[in-house]
Amino acid sequence: MQFELTKEFIDLLKDQIENNDEVGIFNNVKDLHPADLAEIYDELSIDEARFVHVKLDDEVAAEVLVELEEDDRERFLKVLPSEVIAKQFIEKLDSDDAADVIGELPEDKQEEVISHLDDLEHAGDIVDLLSYDEDTAGGLMAKELITVNENWNIMTCLKEMRKQAQDIDEIYYVYVIDDNEVLKGTLSLKKLLLTATNRKIANVINTDIISVKTDTSSEEVANIMDKYDLVALPVVDQLNRLIGRITIDDVVDVIREEAERDYQLVSGITQDVESSDSAWALTRARIPWLFIGLFGGIVAALVMGVYEVDLGVNPKMAFFIPLIAAMGGNVGVQSSSIIVQALANNSMGFDSIGQKLFKELGVAAINGIVLSTVIFAYNYYFNDSFALTVTVSAALFSVIIFASMFGTFVPMFLNRMKIDPALATGPFITTVNDIMGLFIYLMIGRAFYLIF
Repeated sequence: MQFELTKEFIDLLKDQIENNDEVGIFNNVKDLHPADLAEIYDELSIDEARFVHVKLDDEVAAEVLVELEEDDRERFLKVLPSEVIAKQFIEKLDSDDAADVIGELPEDKQEEVISHLDDLEHAGDIVDLLSYDEDTAGGLMAKELITVNENWNIMTCLKEMRKQAQDIDEIYYVYVIDDNEVLKGTLSLKKLLLTATNRKIANVINTDIISVKTDTSSEEVANIMDKYDLVALPVVDQLNRLIGRITIDDVVDVIREEAERDYQLVSGITQDVESSDSAWALTRARIPWLFIGLFGGIVAALVMGVYEVDLGVNPKMAFFIPLIAAMGGNVGVQSSSIIVQALANNSMGFDSIGQKLFKELGVAAINGIVLSTVIFAYNYYFNDSFALTVTVSAALFSVIIFASMFGTFVPMFLNRMKIDPALATGPFITTVNDIMGLFIYLMIGRAFYLIF
């Protein structure tokens, strides 16, 4: 049953902690999922969370540790001895989760924790995983998987699978290897059940497999698993030898982290921060783009200063400056967001930058004609200056065209330069379009007033 965290539950738990009611605490948390317990820890102080944690079964306590946010886990582990971390947590975790937890510790403490592990094979797997970049397939994979040799018969295969399955929580695929551990294919449980026990594995395997190398980026791994609807993906080395597997739960974490990072970049936040971080950390993450916005505002003021005489002669032009700036910013963010999303999903197809710009030009022209016609009609009936009416409409159309082109080109250019295209959205696009929109508006205004 799904758990719903309430203030009443937290208040009750805090009272039980304060009164040292171990039985009450255990009864309240014993049936909860590790993810629910991690959510509860967020509402407790570090001392309260530690008090609850020691009452949990060792395996559950280890799973809760994995579910915690990195900052919370770091604070949690900081006060624990290396031996406790090794015996109570790391030994109970799969190799990939164990490597993630150890990887967040200082290097000297990492060595201490690993030295306290009794299972040398598990320790070796963790050390191996720590050698890979965390943003690659090698950093995502787990060593726990079921492998069978292509030369075995079905009976031998079943016996070996029973032995290997004892150390694995979820069995998604059975992987078939040769004598050199080269990945040859996969074996379905259905075929195992329906095939005669004396037949060789090589005769019933599925050789149509998708795998990734250890240095494949985590983003590409996520795209592959999404495209082919995979729940697990084998990882091989440069010789195509099977060395691990990536499961869907790890990929979901990658997708979530990528989405959070892109959203922060779009919002003008340059670092990975949480709402619970200190005011100084939040300030450092936000202020760089605010400086860019401030600089943009100064440049916009200088542009207005250049056209000060025109605004003095035609003060009603100032009324439409917010409209022009807002429309330019909105159109630019729309265009860039669509391109960034397409780049993230690998759905750009084979269109070149020129083709994409031409297509966006058509969309911008339609939007520009519709919106400039609306503002023309408004000014024609409610404004006594025909020059202003034409100026605002022409400027709005021009700004929409420019903002659309700029919002399309910049993320594609950044992606070509191997820079995260999410940087192109948000404050950057808005600031540039504000300046250019204002410049276009005032320049057209000066030209039209000379004509009319």
